[in-house]
Amino acid sequence: MSARLFRPLVPLLLLTLMISTLASGSASAESKPDNSAALDGVKRTKAVFLIRFDEPGRTGSFMKAILATDKGLEEEGVESDMVVVFIGKAVRFLTTTPDAEIAREHGKALETIAETARDLKSRGIRMEVCGAATKRFGVDNATILDEMDVVGNGFISLIGWQTQGYVPMTF
Repeated sequence: MSARLFRPLVPLLLLTLMISTLASGSASAESKPDNSAALDGVKRTKAVFLIRFDEPGRTGSFMKAILATDKGLEEEGVESDMVVVFIGKAVRFLTTTPDAEIAREHGKALETIAETARDLKSRGIRMEVCGAATKRFGVDNATILDEMDVVGNGFISLIGWQTQGYVPMTF
């Protein structure tokens, strides 16, 4: 069958597939996906997130994903204990006085990072910034966002949290 003859049939085929799916009950508008299988019997989780992005937009997006994960666990009836450790170039986006070029090019992303840091902190999520990285990239520790704690070495922090039973989540 040529593409010209097949093209008018596409909407009809899609409609047929949608009706078939709805009739079988596998795609109900009332069903809401959940994580009940993975969380069966789980009452509390412990996770440590390692963030090492070199772009502020990605850093902010993953911070928002961590926030959504914490809220999702709460909705599932699971308590969570989370720590976020920032290493590498990501520390350049966690300061109240970012580099002028970063501020000019990524101002909105920096605002997102600061806002999300406040939201994470308000939910009891600990955020640690690698002091070795702030030194390496010339970030004054006194300018790190108030919601975050500067630690000596992010790798040591990650090792410590893992040793305490926190599951590593690296990005």
